[in-house]
Amino acid sequence: MRFKLGLTGSIGMGKSTTAKMFSDAGCVVWDADAAVHRLYSTGGAAVAPLGVLFPNAIKNGAVSRAELRETIAAHRSALSQIEAVVHPLVQQDRETFIENHPDAIGVFDIPLLFETGGDAAMDATVCVSVPHETQSARVLARGSMTAEDLHHILARQMPNEEKCARATYVIETDTLEHAREQVQDVLKDIEQRGKHA
Repeated sequence: MRFKLGLTGSIGMGKSTTAKMFSDAGCVVWDADAAVHRLYSTGGAAVAPLGVLFPNAIKNGAVSRAELRETIAAHRSALSQIEAVVHPLVQQDRETFIENHPDAIGVFDIPLLFETGGDAAMDATVCVSVPHETQSARVLARGSMTAEDLHHILARQMPNEEKCARATYVIETDTLEHAREQVQDVLKDIEQRGKHA
C-alpha cells in the first residue's frame, strides 16, 4: 500500500461521512467495525472460537452482539477473552486488505485508533472533530441514545482534545463543504509527501 492513513474520532463527530469523502476522492477504506461485523456473521472466523468460550453468544450460526454485551456485563474477564480472539482476526483482515491494494492510499477507519496503539502502524493519522455541543446534538438526534449513554461512551475513550493533539491532521466536520475541502487538503499534502519521500 502506498500510504496508510488512520481515521478516528468519537461518536457523532462525522467519521463515517468523512470516510465516504475519502472513498469518493479515490482512496480505499477499511472499516474496523465492518471487519468485526464480517467476523461475527454466519461463517465468520470469530464464530467458532467465540462459540467455544461462550456458547450462549451464538445465535443462528452468528455471534449475537446483544448476548456478548450481557456476558461482558456479567463476567469481568469476558472482555479480555473476547478481545484475545477477535483482535488477531481483525489484524489479519486488515493485513489482507493492505496486500490487496498495493498502489492505493488506504484510509483505516478505526474508532479506538489511539487507545489501541493502532496509530503506530499508520503513515499519518486524521481526527474528525466538532465542538462537544454539536456532537451531543447529533448523537441525541439519532434517538437511539440518551445523554447518559453518550457520557458513558465518552468516559471510556481518550478525550477529543487529546486525539486532536496526537493526530497528524484534524478535520472539522462543521459543514459537509468544509469537511470535503479539508479532505482534499489532506490528500494534496499526502501526494506532496510522496514526491519528497
